[in-house]
Amino acid sequence: MEQVIGGRLAAEALIERGVEYVFTLSGGHITPIYQFLEGSPVKIFDTRHEQAAVFMAEAWARMTRKPAVALVTAGPGFTNALSGIANARLSNAPVVLIAGCVGLESAEKLDLQDMSQLPVIAPMVKKAWVCTVAGRIPEFIDMAFRTAASGRPGPVYLELPCDVLNAAVDLAKVRRPRSRVESRPLDPEGAREILAMLQAAHSPVVIAGSGVWYAGAGEALRAFVEQAGVPVFTGNSGRGSISDTHPLCFQSSLVIRPGAAFFSLASADLILFLGSRLSLFYLFGDIFRKDARFIQADIEAEEIGRNRSVDLGVVGDVRALLEELNRGVAAQGIGGELRGRFQVWVESVRKADADGKVPTRPLWESEAVPIHPLRLAREVDAFMDREEDIVVADGGDTQVWMGMTRTVRKGGRYFESGLYGCLAVGLPFANAAQLRHPESRVLLITGDGSVGFNFMEFHTAIRRGLPIVVIANDESWGMIAHSQTLRLGHSIADGTWLGRVDYHRLVEALGGFGALVEKPEEIRPALEAAFASGRTACVNVMVDPSVISPGSVALANLGGYAAGQ
Repeated sequence: MEQVIGGRLAAEALIERGVEYVFTLSGGHITPIYQFLEGSPVKIFDTRHEQAAVFMAEAWARMTRKPAVALVTAGPGFTNALSGIANARLSNAPVVLIAGCVGLESAEKLDLQDMSQLPVIAPMVKKAWVCTVAGRIPEFIDMAFRTAASGRPGPVYLELPCDVLNAAVDLAKVRRPRSRVESRPLDPEGAREILAMLQAAHSPVVIAGSGVWYAGAGEALRAFVEQAGVPVFTGNSGRGSISDTHPLCFQSSLVIRPGAAFFSLASADLILFLGSRLSLFYLFGDIFRKDARFIQADIEAEEIGRNRSVDLGVVGDVRALLEELNRGVAAQGIGGELRGRFQVWVESVRKADADGKVPTRPLWESEAVPIHPLRLAREVDAFMDREEDIVVADGGDTQVWMGMTRTVRKGGRYFESGLYGCLAVGLPFANAAQLRHPESRVLLITGDGSVGFNFMEFHTAIRRGLPIVVIANDESWGMIAHSQTLRLGHSIADGTWLGRVDYHRLVEALGGFGALVEKPEEIRPALEAAFASGRTACVNVMVDPSVISPGSVALANLGGYAAGQ
């Protein structure tokens, strides 16, 4: 009768799942798992903060569209992970967070790092469990992976008390389930109704969100818009599912982005809303015409009709829906009819796209000193011009400027914090991206405030030989300072002013490459030198602290600010 401990069962369950990396920060409560991961096919990737470990797992899950594992210790390790979990929930990332905790026999004894963890995290995840029997650990890990990936993806939580991890069990009595859930339910009637509504429309748009990316529906989306001749916009993780350079793709669906988004979304008489949430990014649905017909397709039934009545709700896999639409267009032979019907509309969208960029072009090309942040964003976009290049944006204003500018040519190649708006995702996201795609160039553009949260992940990057970073340094918490100025007439220095910091020198001290940029013409040479160095690099770009982004304007108007409340 072979005896094994729970820590071995946990490690073996991850190995059998084919997990490549566990993103983690070590601790005594999880050492029994580390013990059996050491030397295994599962690589331990250690960060300098648990928040960064969960952010890395989120980025990994978003890139691979499969569950990714973060492993943290009890108490402070667990609480440090919570912001990352909240971000993963709103980005629909299938993260499996495994946490240690004090032993069952130590409950209510005031043991070290003891806290009631499950009630804290349960509202933040799809499902949360505590495994109290060592022999059942493989079952719980199977449930965690299954739940994270099924339906609308999202994070789950599994708690393993340290005495359970150290408990010995009879190996012959251990069940080792490994379930795989693969379902693409779809009612074909929904596709037929969509085609009928398209045939009656004059100015339709397709909006492709994260569900398109997670469903692997990029090719089906491209085929559909080409067959039907419908303009398409992408949002969130859906960015790049169809290339921004495609003649029918008009880039981001963000209405603050220069181009055609505001005009098109506000003018369309039919919206095909695929795998996205009707959130703040769409003014909670108010951006669309009240009389526009609205079709919403989502894997999660509860998402249909949020913030707006829909004319047709389709619950199911977005790829299955698009494939059915493509079959329908071909079977009915209506592709030519649709393309002809929408030709004038597409030309008007194309004109709006060109006209909408005219006012911003002088800012993208600005020679001003300090550097205009849009000039920095354009230089980054122009430099990172390969299909395989990966850009990560972090921060308040900095993320807005990059979102207004970035050309995304391929899915899974542009990352922001998403709807949760959590600062500090940048370095962990970029580290994960370079780890996942060592053959690709990875660049993080981040604000100087945001980079401070997880600054020691530079050390993680340097130890592992990972990415380069461009800091848009306005010496302040710019978005907050600007929103206060708009609301109060001035910013409150205490709480918004950071002052000048030579971040590039700090990175040099850690062993990386550093460069300071103070003029627009210095940006590209600095980027070239950073990549040529072959080291983790920090390009510290001094940008104009007085420039106010549309994001700051929105923040100032949030919660009645505009009315002076």
